[in-house]
Amino acid sequence: MDTLLSLLVGLGFSAACGFRLFVPFFILSVASLSGHLTLPESFSWIGSWSAFIAFGAATVLEVTGYYFPLVDNFLDTVATPAAVVAGTIATAAMATGMDPFLKWSVAIIAGGGVAGLIKSTTAVMRAASSLTSGGILNPMMATAELGGSIGATLLTLVAPILMTLVLGVLLIVVVARLAKRNSPARPTLI
Repeated sequence: MDTLLSLLVGLGFSAACGFRLFVPFFILSVASLSGHLTLPESFSWIGSWSAFIAFGAATVLEVTGYYFPLVDNFLDTVATPAAVVAGTIATAAMATGMDPFLKWSVAIIAGGGVAGLIKSTTAVMRAASSLTSGGILNPMMATAELGGSIGATLLTLVAPILMTLVLGVLLIVVVARLAKRNSPARPTLI
């Protein structure tokens, strides 16, 4: 059960990485430094003071950058593949009690996949917002994404099973909408 729970925690953090890359790692660093979270030895660097400072600075830059039109779209271009890496690391950092090959396989496929799917979805939504509103609505999206990242990270720390349910519903909604959009139109009877 501990292995499954640690994997669910990792997937929750991966989902948060899909919204913002550095926010989950900054919060993980704070939680580790404050004693609320014990990281595996191989990932204890996340809870170091130097990581805290680096993640804090990166978080401020990332969050601020998303409030500027065109910069936000550039950040999405860079952050989409980076989210896969961040999601992989987040899942691997939390997954304990697993064979290393299995752990990294699950981290890459599930953790990277969840983060990449969420980041790709938000990037497409931002591009659509930029085209339809000239970027005027993008700061609202940036705020919602920041809230999603903070909320997902904190919910994962407090109630990982509930976060997994939220993540599952979110993935089902995204997949259903994509399937609906890509399905051929049904002929109508006159």
